[in-house]
Amino acid sequence: MDNDHFWDLIEQARRQATNPADPDDVAARAISLLASLEPAQILQAEQILWDLMAASYLAPLWAVAYQINGGCSDDGFDYFRGWLIAQGRTTFERAIHDPDSLAYHSSVQQAAAKGWDLEGEAVLGIAWEAHQAVTGSAPPASSFTIRYPDLDAAWDFDFDDHKRIAARLPRIAALYPA
Repeated sequence: MDNDHFWDLIEQARRQATNPADPDDVAARAISLLASLEPAQILQAEQILWDLMAASYLAPLWAVAYQINGGCSDDGFDYFRGWLIAQGRTTFERAIHDPDSLAYHSSVQQAAAKGWDLEGEAVLGIAWEAHQAVTGSAPPASSFTIRYPDLDAAWDFDFDDHKRIAARLPRIAALYPA
């Protein structure tokens, strides 16, 4: 299992999903796909998942999640990044490089119009659930490591400050006016 194989698996789960925008549906399909692999590959997928969580641990992305979900705790940010992974590699990588680009995503536009939150907690457990299904036990506690980077200090301000958000994330701010 490598990054490309992991993302192929997510894309296959999205194709199988009744609604590829639904992270719970994508997660359920991903669990089934992972459960067809050897336990060692499942554990490799778990590490890749948490590497992606670390790569997406970015203050500007947290600010986007805060706007979309009307606030965003630590856990809420994890769940938002789970949703982001379920949207596929292209959306994920675009958001990492330009968090404001999420304003163009149809699910974000729908969420803004309807007041929905975007969360994908189930995505965070896909490898755990698959390992449990295949082996009958939880993955070993040492099966993955995660090291979050320090957040950019330039983003250490109140994300309720619409003027600052609009200056840094103008497209998101337009979807979520003060």
